[in-house]
Amino acid sequence: MLKQHLQQKLLQKLSPQQIQFIKLLQVPTVALDTRVKEELEDNPALEDPSLMTADEPKGEYDDLNDGPDDYEKSSEDNSMDEFNVDDYLQDDNTNDYSTNYNNGDDDDEKKETPIAIESTFFESLQEQLDLIPLSDQDFIIGKQIIGSLDDDGYLRRPLGSMIDDLAFSQNVMVEEEDVLEMLRLIQSFDPPGIGARDLKECLLIQLKRKDANNPIIVKAMNVVENYLDEFTRKHYDKLEKSLGLDSEELKEVVNEILRLNPKPGDANQVTTKQMQIIPDFHISNNDGILILTLNSKNAPELKVSRSYQEMFEHYDKASSKDKKLKEAVQFVKQKLDSAKWFIDAIKQRQQTLLKTMNAIMHYQYEYFLTADERKMRPMILKDIADKIDMDISTVSRVANSKYVQTEFGTFLLKSFFSEAIQTENGEEVSNKEVKKILEDCIGNEDKRKPLADEKLTDILKERGYNIARRTVAKYREQMNIPVARLRKEL
Repeated sequence: MLKQHLQQKLLQKLSPQQIQFIKLLQVPTVALDTRVKEELEDNPALEDPSLMTADEPKGEYDDLNDGPDDYEKSSEDNSMDEFNVDDYLQDDNTNDYSTNYNNGDDDDEKKETPIAIESTFFESLQEQLDLIPLSDQDFIIGKQIIGSLDDDGYLRRPLGSMIDDLAFSQNVMVEEEDVLEMLRLIQSFDPPGIGARDLKECLLIQLKRKDANNPIIVKAMNVVENYLDEFTRKHYDKLEKSLGLDSEELKEVVNEILRLNPKPGDANQVTTKQMQIIPDFHISNNDGILILTLNSKNAPELKVSRSYQEMFEHYDKASSKDKKLKEAVQFVKQKLDSAKWFIDAIKQRQQTLLKTMNAIMHYQYEYFLTADERKMRPMILKDIADKIDMDISTVSRVANSKYVQTEFGTFLLKSFFSEAIQTENGEEVSNKEVKKILEDCIGNEDKRKPLADEKLTDILKERGYNIARRTVAKYREQMNIPVARLRKEL
């Protein structure tokens, strides 16, 4: 039996404009230029006056002076009769949008950065291979080995797999000994250690290039060959007993091994995986007064195309509108709307970035003045969200992807947020302060007898920070500091 009933639901739907703003907010400055270029290519109704040639007319371009709050009120109306061309023909001041929040030197930031031309790691190996007289088969094997190396210079691909590749892809039939012979040749290339199949082989290749008559080198080879596990775990007592060395001799051997490069490929690698960091904000200290500026790359001078506006004006004045003309008008309307939404999203992104960073700067004012992490106040996302009257998720998107350049370094905004820890006298301090104390204690410890986590916990308690040992271990790991045994030095 069917029953009818009413059900009331409260749903929150994001408009296309809001979704566009959220996506743009997450884009870092280094990628914003690419995103803007994509939009310019996709939408002919959107233009960047700075990209115009001298021959093109430079009229006033409408930037549609609707504020970002209009996202909440806007709704798309497909009715031609209610669509007013005047909404797209309002001229305003071009400088109102592009320079509101930029006090930096545009000329400096728009200069092209020279790019150094250098050979990549793989090109360097190929050049060395080209200089050696080889048979066609050996040359093909050598190219196959170089192409199989990882970015750090190691050969982790099994020899059998390379033999199969040579047979199936290049119709070259070889034996394992042929591949091993070419591998030994490539292992003689620079940088030393290249082509190794594991850490032990990498270190041994480098040591074998040194003076074989030096007793320290001989002992270092023995340690790498037979006691690498004890060496990496810093079981120096075991090494002294096994090798019959005193502490001074072992120290020389250890120092010799530590001078080797465990990742030879990294030395010359020019990798595209490393993204250049361009700060979104700059904070300068002017005699005790902090000045915040937004990177000018966040404020592209976008305008709605005058030709599209005039085209729409012409269509709007047409006495009769057949089906094809209506479709043309609808297409132009869609592109104009899209251009307007994108410009507004860029504006709102700009204002949100500045508003959020300004709140963070004032919350951590003492820290930005002094660069002393002990002056950093406990701060969570909600603290900033409440200050700027925005959602926590908005603050999170800004904090997780944006950088600020200060006089003492460039930092991810996320690094200024920290938990609160209560001292014995009831005062709340940032866990950054505790981490700084831990870092100082470890930095000043006797490396022959490094401080264990239990001892670090006792030191913090003596200073009024009642923190558990597991919390100390967590903070140490967050700072990428190894346990006491691995910090030990001879």
